[in-house]
Amino acid sequence: MRHIYVVLRYAWALPATTIGLIFSAIALCMGATIRFVDGVMEVAGGQIDRAISLLPPAFRFGAITFGHVIIGIDHVVLRRVRSHEHVHVQQYERWGALFFPLYLASSLMQLVQGRDPYLSNRFELEAHARDTSKHASLKSLALSR
Repeated sequence: MRHIYVVLRYAWALPATTIGLIFSAIALCMGATIRFVDGVMEVAGGQIDRAISLLPPAFRFGAITFGHVIIGIDHVVLRRVRSHEHVHVQQYERWGALFFPLYLASSLMQLVQGRDPYLSNRFELEAHARDTSKHASLKSLALSR
């Protein structure tokens, strides 16, 4: 029964994981490397940091999660924020493809209420609250985005 539950969790998150795999393929072409940690694919390094630096400042990140794929600027950053990002993996397992519009809606609600759309996002707050890492913090995540 446990195996069926695991398969269902991965299947429910598959649409988001597929997006992560597409971005991962691009990252690999830019010299990134892959590691697997606790059932999650981590992709980092190469020229990812350079590509992210081309994004508008509000959209820059140190790490981002798509289903069971986490993409980061390097593996040191991924190790530092792993616990936080794994909470996002669990959120994708809970919400599936609905995670995208729900995350966006939470950010928009925060923006309308005059709050930071990232720091006050309910999904980020949950990830921060459940983050067991002593070194990862919401502030360091915000600074790295």
